Amino acid sequence: MVKTVTQVDKSEREQKRMYEYRGSPLPLLTFLFLGIIFILIAIFGVPFLVPILGFWTFFLPFLFGFFAMMFFIFIPATVSINKQWEEAIVLRFGKFVRLVGPGMFFKWPWVERFIRQDTRIQTLDVMKQELMTRDNISLNIDAVVFMKVTNTPKSLINIQDVRLSTVQYAQTTMRDVIGNVELDDLLAQRDQIADRIKLIVDKETERWGIDIQSVNLQNIELPMDMKRVIARQAEAERERRAVIIKSEGELVAAQNLEQAVREMSSQALYLRTLSSLEDISFDQSNTIVFAIPLDMVRGEILGLSGLVGANKAPPTRSVRRKKQE
Repeated sequence: MVKTVTQVDKSEREQKRMYEYRGSPLPLLTFLFLGIIFILIAIFGVPFLVPILGFWTFFLPFLFGFFAMMFFIFIPATVSINKQWEEAIVLRFGKFVRLVGPGMFFKWPWVERFIRQDTRIQTLDVMKQELMTRDNISLNIDAVVFMKVTNTPKSLINIQDVRLSTVQYAQTTMRDVIGNVELDDLLAQRDQIADRIKLIVDKETERWGIDIQSVNLQNIELPMDMKRVIARQAEAERERRAVIIKSEGELVAAQNLEQAVREMSSQALYLRTLSSLEDISFDQSNTIVFAIPLDMVRGEILGLSGLVGANKAPPTRSVRRKKQE
């Protein structure tokens, strides 16, 4: 048990060491030191070699000078610079050894090489494709995926082309998700469906060192016959609402009129009738026939007839004699 825990701790420490942003200046110092040494030998060491090499000693300054110049030329190859938004992995003889971050880092020429990775949020365009919903309606849909590299070694070692792979997987996931929803749900719940696609893609690309920030469905193109059907459906829905609103208004007006009839007396109703006649009689070219129930003006008619009888002159004697005969 103790051995197992020790091995786990050692593995974690080794993994943490490899993932640190580090880079020793040893390659730069080594080439610089060798270049200086060969220059010193070329300048001051040749006289000591004359008794040993004889005539060949004449070529030694040029030879050591050439090697010194080569070492100085190789010094820039030991230094590389990453931008603020870049990370890089260093491979030594093809094997991953460390992760380096922004800024200057050092490497051995020919022995080590590095591969950079952009850690900014990247936009991936999912090309338009024809999909089929659960209710067998064909659609053309495109989307956009926002991703960010969170683990540079995984994104470069575990997958060949992380951008292309993410796009392809997003296309497949979008086809599967939209194939399980109906058209009405797709149009009404676009954000929820996009979130569902994001969760599926994010779960799969996590082992690639990718974090999916969001997935947005951009354009949903319907067939022309389906657009006409939806337009007719919307028109019928608006007509239904209009009829309901109109009937509700008529119901309220009828209730108000009924209440007004209860509260108004016959005299007030007669005055209201006369007022309505006055309002519609401004145009002299129209002939208006207005029917009035007798019970509305019965009192007025009886009063007028009584007034006429009271004002009528009494009959003369000759008239009364004729009536008696």
